[in-house]
Amino acid sequence: MNLRAASARPAYGILVEPLRGPVTARLGGRIIAQSTQAKVMYETRLPPAVYFPREDVHSCIGAANGHQTFCPFKGTAGYRDLDIGQKHLENAVWSYDDALPEAAGIAGHVSFMPNSEVEIDLGTNTLDAPDYGSISGPLVDWLMREAAQHATPEDFTQNLAEKLVEHGVHLSRLSVMAWSLHPMIAGKNFIWSRKNSSVTTYAPSYEIHDHPAFQNSPLRHVSNGLGGIRHRLGTDQPSDAFPILKDLQEDGATDYVAMPLPFSDGRINVLTVASNHPDGFSTENLGLIFECSAVIARFYEVFMQRENAQSLLETYVGKRSGARVLGGEIRRGDGDDIDAAIMFCDLRNSTRLEEELGRTAYIDLLNTFFETASTIVHDHGGEVLKFIGDAVLAVFPAGDTPDAARAQALKSARCIVAHLDKAVHEDTGQRSECAIGLAYGGVTYGNVGSRERLDFTVIGQAANIAARLGDYGKTCGHPIVVSRDLLGDAEDGISLGAVSLHNVSRPVEAYAIPLAGLSSQPD
Repeated sequence: MNLRAASARPAYGILVEPLRGPVTARLGGRIIAQSTQAKVMYETRLPPAVYFPREDVHSCIGAANGHQTFCPFKGTAGYRDLDIGQKHLENAVWSYDDALPEAAGIAGHVSFMPNSEVEIDLGTNTLDAPDYGSISGPLVDWLMREAAQHATPEDFTQNLAEKLVEHGVHLSRLSVMAWSLHPMIAGKNFIWSRKNSSVTTYAPSYEIHDHPAFQNSPLRHVSNGLGGIRHRLGTDQPSDAFPILKDLQEDGATDYVAMPLPFSDGRINVLTVASNHPDGFSTENLGLIFECSAVIARFYEVFMQRENAQSLLETYVGKRSGARVLGGEIRRGDGDDIDAAIMFCDLRNSTRLEEELGRTAYIDLLNTFFETASTIVHDHGGEVLKFIGDAVLAVFPAGDTPDAARAQALKSARCIVAHLDKAVHEDTGQRSECAIGLAYGGVTYGNVGSRERLDFTVIGQAANIAARLGDYGKTCGHPIVVSRDLLGDAEDGISLGAVSLHNVSRPVEAYAIPLAGLSSQPD
């Protein structure tokens, strides 16, 4: 197609033309390249680039230095340094040694970075770039006006793929791999298939980085900053082709591109597209995606930042508290007065354990203790608010069912003690023991702290009593001690009488919970 003749139609274009007569490149007045076979490449929104046949470039350029960049039309560019006398210019020379068909005219040629101080003498030539117009249409209109209305990355991915198809892109598959900040999930992989016309989401764990399928995949190659990938899926694949390409080819794909989708923090995510058109992607197809990729990346960055914020808040302050903070309760004093059962669960003999086990083994045991308590509390409808040293503070909001909150808190305590009693640390042979205090009452559930540093927690007498009852249980040999207002029926506990607790003004009627018949399984 003659791009100059077709410039009235908005499109992304690449045009390679020969230059007439001698063309010379100089650095500091010294000739570093001269040729009568030089060419110029015109590309949408880029300055014209002059290319010299490699044999017409002097020996001042070094060997390939390993730096690479990717273009979905030209391929992967390799870079070289330039040395003239005392002057050393890093990455000043590039070439596409394996140029893609759209740029076949510059295969075996090199060019110089515009800001590398290299002066190009065009001789009798003048540069006359085609008027490629501007890219617009269904995709751009959607990105500008409607895309922000999609609340989830799945909806955005679905509509992104459909708009690309509507725009004339011969798309059979689209995927985005967006890395996350989550303690268990490495990222989210959104995959759209034209065959199913739907989006499938995968959330791989961090083990993905060690999995052979990922190790030998375009996702790893691109996200590690090694540049993008493009493969025409013909009958004969090169020996270094990725295994997924064979699967895509068997599914009818003819062309595959994986390109970086960088976030503003420097993380490199990955956008891949496949086509089943007999001729694969056109330059216009890929130009559209390439031009819009920065905007597309920002949408995914917003989605992932929100997911990251939610997961980090849930990790550090709990699911309910995280939702409240993310919902706008971020000022000091924001919170509610609620009725709740409060649990304070403390690991016993922690000082001795650290001395006997050593720091590393002790931390491993402590993490196992926290994992056990947190899982059981969550399974019974409670929420761990924080870890305080070697203790767990948990809340069971009453809402409209105070009896259920009391019962679930008590069941959690019994289950934790039973589970720890049966569990032996596999490396040390050590069994963990805990002391649990439970109380029920009114607390303030919200933000406290300084202007710069807030803590989402519970404040109130019930929280104080729960902590003191746990301490009291250590002295009297009972792993679970509760206040009378936590028990539905006093016969469920062993009366300890009215107990005087530190910093509690009045004695608290306390009960020990018998251990007989404890089960480590949630009720």
